[in-house]
Amino acid sequence: MDPYNMIAGFGVGLLVGMTGVGGGSLMAPILILLLGVAPITAVGTDLWFAAITKSVGGFIHHRHRGSDGGPDFQIVGRLCIGSLPAAAFTLWLLARTDTHAVKSGLILHTLGVVLLLTAIATLLRPRLQRAALRFRERSGTRFHRLQPPLTVLAGAVLGVMVTLTSVGAGALGAVILFALYPLRLNTRKLVATDIVHAVPLTLVAGLGHLSLGNFDGPLLGGLLAGSIPGIIAGSLFASRVSDQVLRPTLAAVLVLTGTRLLA
Repeated sequence: MDPYNMIAGFGVGLLVGMTGVGGGSLMAPILILLLGVAPITAVGTDLWFAAITKSVGGFIHHRHRGSDGGPDFQIVGRLCIGSLPAAAFTLWLLARTDTHAVKSGLILHTLGVVLLLTAIATLLRPRLQRAALRFRERSGTRFHRLQPPLTVLAGAVLGVMVTLTSVGAGALGAVILFALYPLRLNTRKLVATDIVHAVPLTLVAGLGHLSLGNFDGPLLGGLLAGSIPGIIAGSLFASRVSDQVLRPTLAAVLVLTGTRLLA
């Protein structure tokens, strides 16, 4: 088992444990920029990494949901109506694109853009949440009627992004959900709903990439072996580091990485 893969898994696990969402956005860029993995293989392998880790997280959130937590399955269903067909359609387009260079270029540029959007969402999350809450309180029932179709549309956007880049279901998904449901979702329900929706999405996208040959089993094993102790260490360390330090630091890393991929 390659020790560098374990180190990469540990680093991302550490960030995920410390930040909750957003740290996982760095896995694919680390594989591409630091470990030299082909972009399409990095995305396909990272999708399986996300599917496995988020399945565990989703099970824990559902098992220990309590009275005010746990996933909102109605919202998960609405997201899946948009995301799963969008993921399948994106996979179909990738299968019909024969040139490896075209696929790699498309993935690199899309990943760079998504990382920059994730950086903005990570940095401005508190302000965006306050703005969404004020807007929802003023809009009354008008916005309530638009929530179902907007959620399906949001799911479709996430489906395309996650299938192309393996990024977007975490930090971006959380911001989108809070913008759509600022009164309905508290923090625990939002995180649980975001994670549970990511499970079928990453599984569908991962199966598609597996069928296309975009998967490295030994690489996945190394990442998982490193991520488990990383998540444990990050969770223990998180309470000692201020969120006002973590969020700008993570956002800065995402901006630098996204810019590097777009260069």
